[in-house]
Formats: sequence, structure tokens, C-alpha cells
Amino acid sequence: MSNKPVKVLFVCMGNICRSPTAEGVFRHIVKKEGLDGRIFTDSAGTHAYHIGEQPDLRSQETARKRGIDLSDLRGRKAVSQDFAEFDYILAMDNDNYQLLQQLAPSNDDATLKLFLEFSKDYSETEVPDPYYGGDQGFEHVFDLVESASYGLLEEIKTRLK
Repeated sequence: MSNKPVKVLFVCMGNICRSPTAEGVFRHIVKKEGLDGRIFTDSAGTHAYHIGEQPDLRSQETARKRGIDLSDLRGRKAVSQDFAEFDYILAMDNDNYQLLQQLAPSNDDATLKLFLEFSKDYSETEVPDPYYGGDQGFEHVFDLVESASYGLLEEIKTRLK
């Protein structure tokens, strides 16, 4: 059993919709399971559009309706040092996955995956960007990341044993 916390970074393009939703949902589930001292979460964007900003208000409202507060999260840009710092770096879509591959140092130990690889409920492989759509897109993003969060937690629990 490892005493070292498992560190998880969720990444999308701007770090105001998908990745903070994923961080908030996963953090909430981790806390419910009593593992908040053992699993550390963060989120980032591959682009520097929204550094220091709160998540999109539509993301916050969707999460709030389901009992999750995202208001303490702030946008930041993913950096190559993240690959040394985090155990899991989880991209929301293929474009961001490819950008993260380019950012990764050649000697990194982080597991870089598409986040939806952990979902058992959806056949989709990418979390769609809801930014330019309506509220239904934010609801769908929440459902996708919630499903993947439970699958991710199952895997991490095997590492914590």
C-alpha cells in the first residue's frame, strides 16, 4: 500500500468547461469515498485563454444543480512539469491529447489517456466542448465525466491497496 497520494490532472482546451467539471465531479466522488487525503486533483488547459478565471458559469450552474461547487477552481495552462508532478493526465479529446503528447518530456512517468477510456457507460471517446452550444451540452458533459470518474476511481483504488 502506497502512502504517496495519486495525482490526477484533467485537461481540455481553455480549462473553463470540461476539465474543471471533470475535476469537480471527480473531487466530489473522491471525497464521498473518504479518499480526499489520498487523491489530489487539478485541471488545466492546453491554451492560455482563461488563466486565473473561474469555470464557465454554465458549467458551474450544471454542477451546482447536481450538488457540486466549482467556484473555487481557476483556469491555468498545462506545462511540461505537469508530467513529472501527476500520475494521470487525462485529455478530454483527441486534439488536446495530441497537444499534451507534444508537451510531454521524453522521460515522463505520467499516464496520458483520453478521460473517457474510463467510462463504462458511453461509447464516445471524446468529451465534446459545450462552450458554443446550449445548456444540454453542459448536461451531457457532466454525465460523461461522471461516468468516467467512477471508472477512474476504480482503477486508482487498485493502486492504493
